[in-house]
Amino acid sequence: MALEPLGPGWSARVERVLSELGRDEVGTAAVERLCALLDLVVTWNARMDLTAARSADELVELFLADAAVIAQARSTSLVLDETWIDVGSGAGAPALPLAILLPHLDLTLIEPRQRRVAFLRSAIGQLQCARVRVERARSEDLEGRNHAVAVSRATLPPELWLAEGARLAQRAVWVLIAKADAPHLPDWQVVEERRYRWPFSGAERRALCFMPVPG
Repeated sequence: MALEPLGPGWSARVERVLSELGRDEVGTAAVERLCALLDLVVTWNARMDLTAARSADELVELFLADAAVIAQARSTSLVLDETWIDVGSGAGAPALPLAILLPHLDLTLIEPRQRRVAFLRSAIGQLQCARVRVERARSEDLEGRNHAVAVSRATLPPELWLAEGARLAQRAVWVLIAKADAPHLPDWQVVEERRYRWPFSGAERRALCFMPVPG
């Protein structure tokens, strides 16, 4: 069954994801913007391949669950006022939900495919994410150490992403995995690990925040 825009009809699903993953203090305005984001994804997906989600439940958890966990993590509060980079942004998860949940986040989205860049720029404009920008580029073409925090989902295998994220970021790298073993990188350590399940499918997830070993 094809996905369809639901407008306010997304709200109950959005609120369930946020509540179950610790973001029940999110205001009405943020929920409305998340619903608007989901409608944009569905609308654009009708004419280009943006998401593999095949149901409303699947789309909501695919877009919001990981972002909700990162947004309320203790480690995020340590680097909230610094610059973040999302690599391989694709359809915008987890970056665009993060920008809505954390509106003061200074965030750069990196995406090499022109049609997805067009979607991301349109979404940023319509959702009025003033501190978010998009750059059409590949990760390997970026200069290193220009951001404080790097995040990505499924762009590279965990071990390779951790190494690339550590090349790009100075302060922290978020690694999102399912059942894979946690990656390792010399001189970087896990400072926070969040284990959770996506609310509708029950899929097991882990969000690992790596930071450099002190000294």
